[in-house]
Amino acid sequence: MVGLVTQHLVVMGVSGAGKSTTGKALARHLGWPFVEGDSFHPAANLAKMRAGIALDDADRAPWLRALAAEIARHQAQGQCSVLGCSALKRAYRDMLRQGAPRVRFVHVHGSRALLESRLTHREGHFFPARLLDSQLAALEPLAADEDGAVVDMALSVGEQVRQALRRLALEG
Repeated sequence: MVGLVTQHLVVMGVSGAGKSTTGKALARHLGWPFVEGDSFHPAANLAKMRAGIALDDADRAPWLRALAAEIARHQAQGQCSVLGCSALKRAYRDMLRQGAPRVRFVHVHGSRALLESRLTHREGHFFPARLLDSQLAALEPLAADEDGAVVDMALSVGEQVRQALRRLALEG
């Protein structure tokens, strides 16, 4: 574990940004467990998204509470963690912060064209490309007072990890 303070990284961004890929690589590098936020969605949320219906705040609330509880579970065990979660809005990130004293964010960001290309060519995922615009409209970038870093999804995963670690001062 890097440092003495238990902390949790939330790898955030819209669908198709590469949250899971980057998050798993960060977790592997740090030796921390990776939590796939999508696996905490209630069945009703998955059904809505598969049907091409965007989730609203009410849909996301129980999901975000479950993710905050998962962060709290790791915190109670004295274990750092990396979580993949869209965390599109400040209010959503605030809910996640309720899980532990030190929740930090890595926003995997990229162009609409690259996001659409990834979503169009992705197989076996519940999120259809036609919902991309709803996520982009909902996205609130990290504010200056939020503990986090932004990395470009067009970079290699290794470079994204290096930049995130450097910007979060997790490694020299």
